Amino acid sequence: MKNLKEKYEKTVLKELQKEFGYKNHMEVPHVIKVVLSEGVKEGPQNEKSVDVAAAEMSNIAGQHAVIKRAKKSIANFKLKARDPIGCMVTLRGEKMYLFLNKLINISLPKVRDFRGLSPKSFDGRGNYSFGIQEQLIFPEVDYDRVDKTRGMNIAIVTSAKTDKEAKALLSGLGIPFREK
Repeated sequence: MKNLKEKYEKTVLKELQKEFGYKNHMEVPHVIKVVLSEGVKEGPQNEKSVDVAAAEMSNIAGQHAVIKRAKKSIANFKLKARDPIGCMVTLRGEKMYLFLNKLINISLPKVRDFRGLSPKSFDGRGNYSFGIQEQLIFPEVDYDRVDKTRGMNIAIVTSAKTDKEAKALLSGLGIPFREK
């Protein structure tokens, strides 16, 4: 199926309802949001690098990235309060499903020696987080304009109460987990 939301509504919802014995379809876990975040090490010294990272992330997500700033000064890191240190995007609704579809079908297969995502990265409450080492796997990133490869963290927040339910949900959506 082309659309991930459609796949969820037509197949995954029924499978999860049958597997976990939910009486109502509103009990079935679903994806609430996807959060992309990126820390920029050279941000406090070079504010332009944070702007470039935010522009790339905006391109990837299809939504404006927010620049995150330091809350307090830390002398050992040469960091002052309000220095830019990274950027983030929170995706919900249709944009979230479009991003997940692109991630599963286009970007993750581009990762060299990819054997699947770790099934151990659940947080105990049904949310899943993982990191990507370079932004070049996304089709929106122009290879010639990249000044430095940067990684990013991706957190998928679900309404599942347990990790088992969340893994079943994400597996049903097509996220490739590594076999033990």
